[in-house]
Amino acid sequence: MTEPRHPALVLCAHGTRDPLGRDTVRAVLTAVAHRLPDVEVLEAYVDVHGPDVAEVVAALPAAPDDSVAGVVVPLLLAAGYHVHVDIARAVADRPDVRSTGALGPDDLLVDVLVERLEAAGAERGGVVVLAPAGSSDARAQADSADMAARLEQRWGGTVHLGFAAGPVPTVADAVASARSVDGGEPVAVASYLLAPGFFQQRLEESRADLVTGPIGPHPKVVDIVVARYRAALGA
Repeated sequence: MTEPRHPALVLCAHGTRDPLGRDTVRAVLTAVAHRLPDVEVLEAYVDVHGPDVAEVVAALPAAPDDSVAGVVVPLLLAAGYHVHVDIARAVADRPDVRSTGALGPDDLLVDVLVERLEAAGAERGGVVVLAPAGSSDARAQADSADMAARLEQRWGGTVHLGFAAGPVPTVADAVASARSVDGGEPVAVASYLLAPGFFQQRLEESRADLVTGPIGPHPKVVDIVVARYRAALGA
C-alpha cells in the first residue's frame, strides 16, 4: 500500500529581473524543501516572469475526495493586490488548493529586522525608517504600518515608514524628515524587502546613514513559510 501523498507547497514570490533577487527566492525555496523533505515545493510568481502562479496551481493533480492537493504560500511581506487578487484568482476554481496570508506582519520578521540593524551597526533605540516596497493597496499599507509599530516597540526608538515605490513618503523623504524631526540624529533604513533588486537600490540611494540588506534568505523566513503551510493543512 502506497503512502498518502503530501499536499504540494507552491511558494509564490513577486518576481524580479535581478539575478541576485532570483537566487534569493530560490535559496528560500531550497531551505523550505529541506525542512519539508516529504513535500513537493514548487516555485511560482505573480509578475515579471514565470512560472505563473495560476499555471502552477492548474497543473497540480486533483486531490481525491475532500483531501488537499496543494497550499499556496505567498513569499510576500504584505497582503495587497497580489495576495487578494492574483493568488485568490489562481485558487478560485480549485477547492482542493488552499492559500495562506502573506509572510507579514509577523514578530519573527521583527526579529530579522532587529538582527539586520544591529549587524549593520545601528545603535539600539536609534532612529529607523522601515522601508517596504510599497503598494497602492490600503491593506498592504496597513500591514507595513503594523510592522513599523512592532519594530518600534522592540527597537525602543522612533520608527518612521518610507516606501521604495508607490505611496508617500518615499524612503528618501522619510529619511530627510526623520533627520530633521529627530534633531539630526543618525538615521538607519531597515530594508523590509525580501531580496536584492531595483527597490533595494532605491534604499541605498536614500542618503541614510546606514541601510540594511534585505531580509531573505533568513531561517526565520523559512520558519514562517513552514508554519503557514502547516496551519493551512490544520485548518
